Amino acid sequence: MDKTVPQGRVKGTLTPPCSKSYAQRALAAALLTEGESCLRNLEYCDDTRAALRCIETLGASVRDADGGTVTIRGGLRPRGSILRVGESGLSTRLFTPIAALCDMPVTIEGEGTLLSRPMHMMTAPLRALGVEIADTGGRLPLRVRGPIRGGEVAVDGSVSSQFITGLLLALPRAERDTTLYVRRAVSTPYLDMTLATAARFGVEISQRDYEEFYIPGGQRYEPADFAIEGDWSAAAMLLVMGATAGEITVRNVSMLSKQADTAVCTALARAGAAVIHEGQAVTAAHRPLHAFEFDATHCPDLFPALAALAAAAEGVSTIRGTSRLEYKECNRAEAIHDEYAKLGIEVDTSEEDVMRIRGGAIRSARVRSYGDHRMAMSLAVAALRSDGEVEIEGAESVAKSYPDFFGDLERVRI
Repeated sequence: MDKTVPQGRVKGTLTPPCSKSYAQRALAAALLTEGESCLRNLEYCDDTRAALRCIETLGASVRDADGGTVTIRGGLRPRGSILRVGESGLSTRLFTPIAALCDMPVTIEGEGTLLSRPMHMMTAPLRALGVEIADTGGRLPLRVRGPIRGGEVAVDGSVSSQFITGLLLALPRAERDTTLYVRRAVSTPYLDMTLATAARFGVEISQRDYEEFYIPGGQRYEPADFAIEGDWSAAAMLLVMGATAGEITVRNVSMLSKQADTAVCTALARAGAAVIHEGQAVTAAHRPLHAFEFDATHCPDLFPALAALAAAAEGVSTIRGTSRLEYKECNRAEAIHDEYAKLGIEVDTSEEDVMRIRGGAIRSARVRSYGDHRMAMSLAVAALRSDGEVEIEGAESVAKSYPDFFGDLERVRI
């Protein structure tokens, strides 16, 4: 689907969808209980639907109620042998270790861009923990058979923290205690989210400097009543929209959240935008914007939003952490470079791990999303400053995380 976004101004209040990162973790934890959990504020996007399919295949019973409340009766008793994770990288790396708790073969199948994303980091650690695993050159599909037994194991955390999250949630159910040694952990705020979710379901995990995790085996997950907070990754895009094209208030988000993308507020302030925090709401308003520096190594999902912000700022902004962008839904560093060039914005990625963006006027163009939800939203935000309109190929990709993004954009136009 193509979407044409004309220039314009925005003003209003929006509520982003729930955090799909918290939602998928909570769904996994609810599966691992032996009782009934209640998840509140759960909203459906492609990735949360993938997680729901996984927990139902692995034995959970799911019942919808009104107002975004879902009741889940846990129990790891697989009803099928194939987990279909769609294009969700987190569901893949989260539910593979959980499937490995089962003494039966389970195949994990994906689709689309996920088939080119690396999964090799799971193979050696799972084998060291007693799991039989067969993959296709470090890519999906792969097959696992447990039970995972615990012990001591080293994991490379330099590509993604998602597999570590899967191990942290699965290993409390292993028979033996586990010590997990992590090399070069990235996106550590996401590990904090995992530990917080496990704790809400009664599971104890200790850690030292994100390098060593101790996970007692034989634990029981206790059912929980869990309210899922708003998604800061989506909120970041809305706040940048306000900072560059008017004023936007985002509700159901808190600066006290463990989500990594709360850091967008730091970038906005450095760029000169007005940022106001009031309880469970944050407002960003346009002011003259100037170049900024920001390290997005631990919050790489912010890059597309930061690109739209830097394009609106006078001067050359420097954003670090591009090494984290190669294995997203697309190579986001290349995508930002190529698509913003079509809009008349100079993006330099010649220096290792650094992106420099020279702000300037946005010209009308036809651009590609590469099937990447965050690229589609970034280009739409940039389009508000164009000299006419921007046509975005593959705009339907926003369904992965924020299905109503374009509807919300139109609701706040003035």
